[in-house]
Amino acid sequence: MKIRKDIITRFGIIYFLAVLMGVIIVVKIFIIQTVDTEKWKQTAKDLRTNTSEIQAKRGNICADDGSILATSVPYFELRMDLKAPRVLRVFADQADEFSLEVAKFFGVSKYQFKQRLSRDSKKGNRWFLIHPDKVNYNELQKFKKLETLKRTSFGAGLIVVRESERVLPHGDMASRTIGTLNKGAYGGIHGNIGYSGIEGLMEGYLSGENGMALKRNYSGHWIDVPITEPKDGSDVITTLNVNLQDFTQNALQKQMDVSQAEWGTAIVMEVKTGEIKAIANLGKRKDGNYSETYNFALGHAGCSEPGSTFKLVSMMVAMEHGYVDTMDVFDTGNGVWDYRGQTIYDSDWRYGGHGKLSMKDIFKLSSNVGVAKIITKFYEGHEEDYIDRVYNFGLNKQLGLGFAGEGVPYIKYPGDKVWWGPSLAWISYGYEIKLTPLQTLTFYNAVANDGKMVKPKFVKEVRENGILVKEFKTEVLNPSICSKGTLKKAQALLEAVCIDGTGKSLNNPHFPIAGKTGTAQVAYNNEGYSKDGRKNYQASFAGYFPADDPQYTCVVVIVGPQGKYYGASVAGPVFEEVVGKVYASFLDPRIPEEEMIAEAPVVKPGFAEDILRTADELDLDIPEEKANSTFIKVNSDQDNLDISQLTIQEGLVPDVRGMGSRDALYLLENSGLKVKMKGIGKVRKQSLPAGNKIRKGQTIYIDLG
Repeated sequence: MKIRKDIITRFGIIYFLAVLMGVIIVVKIFIIQTVDTEKWKQTAKDLRTNTSEIQAKRGNICADDGSILATSVPYFELRMDLKAPRVLRVFADQADEFSLEVAKFFGVSKYQFKQRLSRDSKKGNRWFLIHPDKVNYNELQKFKKLETLKRTSFGAGLIVVRESERVLPHGDMASRTIGTLNKGAYGGIHGNIGYSGIEGLMEGYLSGENGMALKRNYSGHWIDVPITEPKDGSDVITTLNVNLQDFTQNALQKQMDVSQAEWGTAIVMEVKTGEIKAIANLGKRKDGNYSETYNFALGHAGCSEPGSTFKLVSMMVAMEHGYVDTMDVFDTGNGVWDYRGQTIYDSDWRYGGHGKLSMKDIFKLSSNVGVAKIITKFYEGHEEDYIDRVYNFGLNKQLGLGFAGEGVPYIKYPGDKVWWGPSLAWISYGYEIKLTPLQTLTFYNAVANDGKMVKPKFVKEVRENGILVKEFKTEVLNPSICSKGTLKKAQALLEAVCIDGTGKSLNNPHFPIAGKTGTAQVAYNNEGYSKDGRKNYQASFAGYFPADDPQYTCVVVIVGPQGKYYGASVAGPVFEEVVGKVYASFLDPRIPEEEMIAEAPVVKPGFAEDILRTADELDLDIPEEKANSTFIKVNSDQDNLDISQLTIQEGLVPDVRGMGSRDALYLLENSGLKVKMKGIGKVRKQSLPAGNKIRKGQTIYIDLG
């Protein structure tokens, strides 16, 4: 009985204490939420204002060989805590001297700076922006050496905010596909966010995770004490090939300069894998020059009526249904045909037309009348069969690339409000529909790839510190777009175009090519098909090579050319130049071993450590004992390699001729210069002579080749 009483007593005490503790907690919460509200709000505010993010280093975007396409370079924003005790103590005596030093450093007015400094000091600004221009690392070190920035003076309040600026070492090359960052994305509270292109597509891998630091004032000097360390972003390895991209962009640039068109795009895809090896987009700026103003290859603005390149789709539909064969004959008459109140013309109708032609000849001569007659003959009255088969090719759907702003294809359907009398005929040769150039390329690539349609691929893999963490496989959209019989006939049609059809000017004696020219009259920004009495044309060419063993497909689309406007004469030369250079660089048979002459390799100047490591891996005989500086130059003759030192003098323009882009960029940026690059390879020339004195904020232009 006594034991039972003791147990009840103990439980009662425990229960009482638990209830009391609960009451105390509730009362404390009530006090915090009501009585001490302002106190805790201030505590939370102090905690927020006394913490800062440690920015993670954003990962690099690289080409297929690992060379850098986009990287982050550190820059520093300079601010001042004007309420720091030591700053307050010396402000009256040293503000004038401090203003003079800052004015000289940044090249601004001393009077205006001091006026702004004094005004913010009276307000007690603890986050005073010294100058809006960010400085690089070398400039930061020079700034810290100012007399008034000693720890006993204004230096006690100096706050250095590290930020990263995204740099494209190859300038404008593929810049729209590489993408941009947008500090205003998602409300602007997360710093620079990948917004478009690969930057946006791979944001989750590139961004990393920021760390957190507490701001602490030790002995009158602000420092950041890390709480959590940042995790740097991963590197993204793209499918783009720097050399192939350079070939493609230069070929497109040449033709844009000649034709003075509004915009143009050229894309090169690897047949089996779907890897995009090159993608160039050039639009005319207000000053008349061209640059990557928009991603016309896959974006909404590039989604337009494809014209005659769509005739391949129409002929494959008719062949797949068994309605027509390549040798069937149709009468194209004099090249002019009235259909349901509209007149259809062949491009050469003024010369009297071609009369009766086989389907093969209709295709290779690109007869609008012939194609329209074939499709209307077999599908009038059951137009759904034709459109359904086009839909089965996947041409009415986005490719699902994941890029922001991907164009939406449009192929009208019988019964739609916009379907009218001649729609079937017009669609058959590429009007009243919209496709992006990349969608056209994807279809042609499927024909080259024995009917297997693969999704265009822009990213190969993700790496952390060089270690593979994710690999992206080729994605098959459709294992077989048509029967083998239809496919073989379609391939033969495309080859015929380039042998003795509209694309015969592209034929060459070294290897066969296959493709289709395209010419379409397109609207001026949805304002109609003519403006000021002038028509707007789109010239295109889509094809693959070598035709007997397809390795690459390519599409070229140029809108608004002045003068010539046919696909073969405007888009054709771009295709021809790309094909020639790709064949010579990637597909040409190797030189027989007995004909090869061993010579000492050419080695670009650069970091001594990198050069020595590479020489060791390649078993090159190089005098390592002479590598006594950070940067070295390797001299080579027919048989030997020798080393000479590269002397870098502070404040003088370094000589980067012969260096690779990465080493040149590093050296010039750290010398305090802003760098603009053009081309690929090693530096051929630099705009500022080596040895010249560097002026603050100066820009140097370097040409690579």
